[in-house]
Amino acid sequence: MDLRIFTEPQQGATYETLLAVAKATEDLGFDAFFRSDHYLKMGNVNGLPGPTDAWITLAGLARETKRIRLGTLMTAATFRLPGVLAIQVAQVDQMSGGRVELGLGAGWFEEEHRAYGIPFPTEKFARLEEQLEIVTGLWATKTGETFDFHGKYYDLTDSPALPKPAQDRIPVLIGGHGATRTPRLAARYADEFNIPFGSIEDSERQFGRVRAAAEEAGRHPDALTYSTALVVCVGKDDQEVARRAAAIGREVDELKANGLAGTPAEVVDKIGRYAEIGARRAYLQILDLDDLDHLELISSRVQSQVK
Repeated sequence: MDLRIFTEPQQGATYETLLAVAKATEDLGFDAFFRSDHYLKMGNVNGLPGPTDAWITLAGLARETKRIRLGTLMTAATFRLPGVLAIQVAQVDQMSGGRVELGLGAGWFEEEHRAYGIPFPTEKFARLEEQLEIVTGLWATKTGETFDFHGKYYDLTDSPALPKPAQDRIPVLIGGHGATRTPRLAARYADEFNIPFGSIEDSERQFGRVRAAAEEAGRHPDALTYSTALVVCVGKDDQEVARRAAAIGREVDELKANGLAGTPAEVVDKIGRYAEIGARRAYLQILDLDDLDHLELISSRVQSQVK
C-alpha cells in the first residue's frame, strides 16, 4: 500500500507551511504530496492567511523537492479552461522532472465560486467530460501535429498542443461516489480511481462498478489503480490520539468510524481492510499541518508496516 500525504490548504496555510510538509513527506519516505484545489475555507476555521492556488503551489514544490509525486485531489474543472489547464500541468511536470499527476473533478463548492466570481455552471459533469478529452488529447498529440475539438462547451482549432509533459503520460485521477457516469468516465480516462472518505463497504461497491465499467470499455480492470482518501489521526496511545483529534476539532469515535484514527496498530489494521477490497494507495488527509511529529509517527509506525 502506497501512502500519500494529502493537504487542505484552504483551511489555513502559507506556502512555507506547505513546503515544510512536502519536505517532510519526502524525507520520511512517503510516496507523494497532494493538495486540494479550493479557494474558500470550509467549516469553523478562520482560513488565514487565505487560499493558495493549487498549481502555483505545485510549481514551487516541483523545484524544491526531488523524489515525491505531486498532484491534486481534485482540480476543479470549473476553475480553468481545459487548454490552459493542459499547459499549466505540462509545465509543472517539466519543472518537476516528470513527477506530476492530475486529479480532475467537476467542481462542487458553489459558495467559493460566488466568492471569487467564478461561473458555476449547471452542467458540470458534461463539461468535465469534455475537459478530460481535451486535456488528454492535447498531451497525446504528436509534436508537429495539431489538435482540434468541437464540443458543446469548448472549441479548439489548430492547437499546436504544446508544451508537452516530461512524462509520456501524466497519470489522471478520477474519483467520486456516482454510480453510473463516474465509473464510465474513469474507465475511459483514468489511470487511478479514488474514493474520497468512503466506508470499506461503499468503497468496495464503487470499485466494483469501476471494474465493471472498465471491462465494458475494453480495458482490463487491473489497468487502473484503486485508492482511498481518509482523514488520519494517529497517536502512540489513546491520550495522544485524543489530543490530535481535539486539535482538528473532531471526536475520536467519529474519526475511528470515518477515517484512519487510533494507535498505529489500529490504523495499520484498518488500512489492511481497505487493501483487502482492492485499494493499493491511501491518501492520508492531514488537517494539522504544523504537527510534523504526526507525520514522523505515521512514517515510523504505520508506513513501515504497510509498505
